[in-house]
Amino acid sequence: MSKDRETGDELRPKFDSKGLVTAVVTDRTSGELLMVAHMNADALDRTIDSGEAWFWSRSRGKMWKKGETSGNVMRVTEMRIDCDQDAVWLKVDPAGPACHTGERSCFYRRIARDRLVRDA
Repeated sequence: MSKDRETGDELRPKFDSKGLVTAVVTDRTSGELLMVAHMNADALDRTIDSGEAWFWSRSRGKMWKKGETSGNVMRVTEMRIDCDQDAVWLKVDPAGPACHTGERSCFYRRIARDRLVRDA
């Protein structure tokens, strides 16, 4: 087993000073970007073990399972990690909207110079 973080075959996430890695979440079928969140080691392990998306809430300072209150669970179909292992990509089958606002994706507005425009 190669231990080189950038080209090896060992999972060795490089957590930041707060113990987090960035998690990018896309829809498995459409490829649409659904959300960006953060994971600590426990969230990463729980996601790997359960097949459902877990994250670390920086604002609440606690773990959360996507859909634990809304029912909009994200079933993980594939996980990838970038070359230096400081960002994770989750491909998911979402059970409902990804965004807490009820939008399908957290990225439902475009930046138009100095204002935001909602998708039609």
